Amino acid sequence: MRIAVGVEYDGSAFCGWQTQPSRCSVQDALERALAAIAGVPVKVVCAGRTDAGVHALGQVAHFDVAVRRPLSAWARGVNTYLPDVVAVNWAREVDGTFHARHSALARTYRYLLLNRPERPGLFRGRAGWYHHPLDLDAMQDAARSLLGEHDFGAFRSSECQARTAIRRMFRIDMRREGAMVIMDFCADAFLHGMVRIIVGCLTEIGSGRRPVSWLAQLRDGRDRTVAARTADGAGLYLACVTYEAGWNLPPPSVSAPLDLQEALAGWR
Repeated sequence: MRIAVGVEYDGSAFCGWQTQPSRCSVQDALERALAAIAGVPVKVVCAGRTDAGVHALGQVAHFDVAVRRPLSAWARGVNTYLPDVVAVNWAREVDGTFHARHSALARTYRYLLLNRPERPGLFRGRAGWYHHPLDLDAMQDAARSLLGEHDFGAFRSSECQARTAIRRMFRIDMRREGAMVIMDFCADAFLHGMVRIIVGCLTEIGSGRRPVSWLAQLRDGRDRTVAARTADGAGLYLACVTYEAGWNLPPPSVSAPLDLQEALAGWR
């Protein structure tokens, strides 16, 4: 039997999603809690591996288990064995062909950036921080150059193990709510460090240090060494994962762009 679960977590308490020898990851915590309910070891596969300090609002994972339990046991029951900073929001029995990673059509990441002269207090560990004023119009203009299918080699970390840097960016949206800048990135998949490097480059443009055209130059040059610093992981959230409606998974708490299905249709 295959079970899919939706998970949210505060990444500042973990060394990332992927299991580690020190057992300090979100995956380790979730597998321990699932094993406590199943009575046997359980291995999970996620939709997107988040780095240390990165959070999730809508992570999706699946696991196979031979024992039967009520679906509530895989959510509320598992939560009793999880740290307070991790929670399973829902559980669904799915067809054995479902795969949390390979069945995903798109992922949406959200970056929260506190844009004010003073450092964060309440949002420490929950948002990035940039103290110079930012021109969001310039940042949005620059971001348009990343829409569509491109080689994102300039925006991948040295630790990235992906076979290709080619990705399809469906949407990049940004808005300001008070001192908080909210940036949403929706693509078919992301490279290691990709969103955080793009955010670092956008802040260079928004502060006036670089022209709007710089982002397209980086895209075409595919040289990570000339791009900006990587933005703080504290501001990054895996917001939602999009699947075909036929899988009958619950809607995410953070929605993907409204025209995502239209964008996806254009790539098929």
